[in-house]
Amino acid sequence: MLSLTAAFAAVGSTIPLFNVYRAQDGFTNADISMTVVAYSAATISTLLVLGRLSNHVGRRPTALVSLGLLLLGCLVLLNVHHIGVLIAGRLLMGLGAGLASSSLTAFIVDTAPTKPAWLASVASSQTVMLGLAIGAIASGALVQFGPWPRDLIYLISVGLLVVSTVLIAISPDTVTAVGGAWRSLHPTVRVPVRVRPLLAVTAVVLLSTWATGAFYQAFVPALVEDQLRTHSSLVLGLVFAAYMAPSALSAPLSGRFAPAGAQRVGMVAFCAGWTGIITAIATGALPLFIAATIVAGAGQGIAISGTTRGLLHASSQADRAPIFAVVYLLSYSGATIPSLISGQLSNTFSLPKIALGYGASALVATLFTVIAARNPHTGTTSRHDECTRQTSTPA
Repeated sequence: MLSLTAAFAAVGSTIPLFNVYRAQDGFTNADISMTVVAYSAATISTLLVLGRLSNHVGRRPTALVSLGLLLLGCLVLLNVHHIGVLIAGRLLMGLGAGLASSSLTAFIVDTAPTKPAWLASVASSQTVMLGLAIGAIASGALVQFGPWPRDLIYLISVGLLVVSTVLIAISPDTVTAVGGAWRSLHPTVRVPVRVRPLLAVTAVVLLSTWATGAFYQAFVPALVEDQLRTHSSLVLGLVFAAYMAPSALSAPLSGRFAPAGAQRVGMVAFCAGWTGIITAIATGALPLFIAATIVAGAGQGIAISGTTRGLLHASSQADRAPIFAVVYLLSYSGATIPSLISGQLSNTFSLPKIALGYGASALVATLFTVIAARNPHTGTTSRHDECTRQTSTPA
C-alpha cells in the first residue's frame, strides 16, 4: 500500500502547479486539459497491453518497472517551461500509473487478510485516491510556502519512489513466473464470465466518477482562481484533496451494504455533491464548493468500493490482474474522453457551462445505477443470500 500511495502521490503532485504553469509559462486551459488526456491515454494503453503481464512474470518485476517510469516522469517535470515537456512528463507518469494500477493493486489483494471482507476492495481501489490527495496537499503547501516551488515536490516524490522501489525489491513475490508473457501482451479485455452482468453499471460508475476526477485536474485550478477568487496553491491542493480523500475515508462504509446497495447510495451522494458544486460555482461560494466536493468524493468512494467488491467476489488469484486492468481501463477512459472533448469546448464555452455538462452526466449515471445495479451471483448462491452475507459484514 505504501508503494501505491507513493506512486499516486507523485501523480497528484502536479495538480497545484497547473496554475503556476498557466501564470508563468502561458499555458491555457486547453493545454492543461491535453496533459490530462496524455496521462490518461498512456495509462489506458499500458493497461490494454500490460494489464495481465504480472500474472506471468510476477507482481514484483512489473511493480518495479512502474515505479521506475513514475520516477522518470518526476525527473522530466523538474524542467517544465514548454507544454511539450509537461505532456511528456505526464505521459511517463501515465505509463507508470497504468502498470501500477494492475500490478500493485493485485499485489495488495494477494496479500490482504480475508477479514474483514471489504478490506481488499477498499485498499486496492481507494489507495489510489488517498495517494492523489496526499500528493495534492503536499504540493500545494510546498508551492505556497516552501523553497523551489516548481521543483521541491518532485524531488520529494523521487525520494519516496526510491524508498518504495527498495521495499518492493526486498518483498516476496505472490505470483510464480509462468510462460505466456508474450501472448499476454496482445491487447485484450477479459473478465470472468460471472462478473460480466455487472459490467454495465461498473462502466457507468467508473466513467462518471473518474470523469469528475479529471475535471478537478484540468479545470478546477482555473475555476478556483477565476470563479472562486483565490490564488492560493494550498487551497487548490486542499480542494483537489477534498474530492479524493473522502473517497478513501468513506469507502469502508460500503461494507455495510451489499455491492449494489453501495453503488446506489454512493451515486446518489455523488449526484447530490455535484448539485452543490454547480450551485457554488454559480454563486462564487468557496466554502460551499469545498463542502459539496467532500460529499461528491465520499459518494464516489462508496460507489467505487462497492463496484470493486462485486467484481472481486469469489475471484481467483489469476482473475485479479485482468479485473483490475478492466477497472482502470474504464476509469481512465472516463478521465480521457470527457477531458478531450471539454478541452476543445473550453475555447468556446465558459468553465461554469462545462461544469454544468459534467453535472448533467453525473445525474444520468446516478439514475442508471439506481435502476440497474445488481449484486454478484455465483454458483447456486441466491442473490438474497449474497445480499444478506454482504450486509452483515462489519465495517
